[in-house]
Amino acid sequence: MTPAWGQEVTLKMQGVLEDRTVVEKDCKLVFIIGEGDVNQALEECAISMMQGEIALLLADSQYTYGHLGREPDIPAWAPLLYQLQLLDFREKPDPLSLPIPERIRIGNQKRERGNFYFQREEYSMAAQAYCMALDMLTTRTYEEEEEEVNDYRVKCLNNLAAAQLKLGQFDEALHSSRDVLFLDPQNVKALFRKGKLLSDRGEYEEAMETLKKALKLEPSTKSCLEPVHGHKVTHTHTHTHTPSSNKVNQHYTLWRFMTFKKQ
Repeated sequence: MTPAWGQEVTLKMQGVLEDRTVVEKDCKLVFIIGEGDVNQALEECAISMMQGEIALLLADSQYTYGHLGREPDIPAWAPLLYQLQLLDFREKPDPLSLPIPERIRIGNQKRERGNFYFQREEYSMAAQAYCMALDMLTTRTYEEEEEEVNDYRVKCLNNLAAAQLKLGQFDEALHSSRDVLFLDPQNVKALFRKGKLLSDRGEYEEAMETLKKALKLEPSTKSCLEPVHGHKVTHTHTHTHTPSSNKVNQHYTLWRFMTFKKQ
């Protein structure tokens, strides 16, 4: 019997370059087939192996790290030779059956995998990884459990919103940003992102209120905001009769100079 799509597999794995340099090694690599936790070559091989079987796999670069390689050890377009042994496979465990620390550990692994894809500009794969991380970071809604995982869910949701923006999924990105603010109403990153998306939808009043709240929470941002249309964004309410067109300009002044890093 061989593993099926969606099952959890455990492999013993070593990968080398053509010059026999070891670039990947794991005595107990655990992943879910189909969730993008590992490269395509490992998934495709694992799904065809019997438990206990040992296989040699020569993987073309298009199924591993492609034209970008993996800094600092795997060059672009480098084929990899893997020695694999399928140690075990089983049904994917229900996240709620796992202890909180284990859910957090797996969720963070999937988030980091999403960051890896994001840096490679593989935004669909990044979004998928962030969604898988969020699935893992579920709770039974007990208050103490919610508090423990909320910080990790916020990181995943913020990163998911960034990937959705890259994919042009603006409604989904707004939804993700609102989910962040439900968990953390003072999350500056989500406030800025929500403000821009609302402005792009023409909802200028709410956009400006959202951006002013963000600026009030992080006033140091003002120092790097240079005027674009003759004035800076402020977080006061002194211009209660500012035309909506000026509010849009204020908004873009704020957004243009904001940059965010993956968490």
